[in-house]
Amino acid sequence: MTGGGGKSTKGWSIESMAAQGGGGSDPVTGAVVSAIDISTTYLRDPDGGYSSGYAYGRADNRTVRQAEAVIARLEGAQGALVFGSGMAAATALLLALEPPAHVVAPKVMYWALRSWLVVDAPRHGITTTFVDNHVEALEAAVRPGETRAIWLETPANPLWQVWDIAAAADVARRAGAILAVDSTVATPVHTRPLVLGADVVMHAATKYLNGHSDVIAGALAFARMDGLGERAAHQRKVLGAVLGPREAALLIRGMRTLFVRVRRQSETALWLAERLARHPGVAEVLYPGLAGDPGHEVARRQMQGGFGGMLSIRLRGGEKAAIAAAAGVQLWQRATSLGGVESLIEHRASIEGPDTPCPSDLLRLSVGLEDGEDLLGDLVAAIEGAI
Repeated sequence: MTGGGGKSTKGWSIESMAAQGGGGSDPVTGAVVSAIDISTTYLRDPDGGYSSGYAYGRADNRTVRQAEAVIARLEGAQGALVFGSGMAAATALLLALEPPAHVVAPKVMYWALRSWLVVDAPRHGITTTFVDNHVEALEAAVRPGETRAIWLETPANPLWQVWDIAAAADVARRAGAILAVDSTVATPVHTRPLVLGADVVMHAATKYLNGHSDVIAGALAFARMDGLGERAAHQRKVLGAVLGPREAALLIRGMRTLFVRVRRQSETALWLAERLARHPGVAEVLYPGLAGDPGHEVARRQMQGGFGGMLSIRLRGGEKAAIAAAAGVQLWQRATSLGGVESLIEHRASIEGPDTPCPSDLLRLSVGLEDGEDLLGDLVAAIEGAI
């Protein structure tokens, strides 16, 4: 578990620090890209200790520490942990809560984690109350002395609802709970939840932090390195949920271009949202950057420099038209995931199944780095061919 930054990055902006993968050249070779530490085990001292600070790869690794330092600095965290996936990060945090644990979470959130909370978490003494997207619902759901965590996702997949992080943090404090925020879509480019009062930030680092669809990874960034962080690190160690060093190196590589990628994706997403909102075949565009979106005012307060690269559209032709439009694209790629340099389209309700809160006429769009005119033309042609 690593604190944010070091002497070489003191005073730098987080953008400069990210661009250099944590700062400076390799102190041994002078390489501008650090070497990958692939060792699984490390020498003991003659007295049996580990003065190097490293003992065994399942618990710790130098390349992993570098990735953690970058993420901690990006989030303004006291420390960070990286994991083998976003699900590993989220579940490690929840399993680290003091049992029995009551959690408050939104009805609209990443489907796999919602499923884990419903199906698996009760076997670990974790119960969850799912609430609608407003702070009053959080206040009504918390149980002082029982609620250990409020879990938010903002913007929330796949409807892109926006939560007021500062207001939720106040609810959590009064309830004696922590506030954990899944900030995968906003990224530190647009939102830093710890600055707004959150206790922990989670990233499915597979998505924007890596940004190239070639690494599965997750991360937790902690405002304070207290017992919760130590227990999450213990969960990672005993469950073997550590990120491999090669994957950590690719994650660092991805974060070096994080700011330019996310800013461009957000600009294109807003441009597309504004134009798609005027298309007669589109019933609704879900994107917090639009002035008429229910979450727009909160998003303007807590998102800087853009509103993210994710949006969803609902088609007037219903489910049949949505499925046909997804099948008809040429440039957009039909695939699950988000945040990569390639633009992806997905009929999300088909993936989540019958219990999903996702409307059947909805298409989820992850905007990549292609030309905006090309993306718009391809999608419009597919929509018009489907209705």
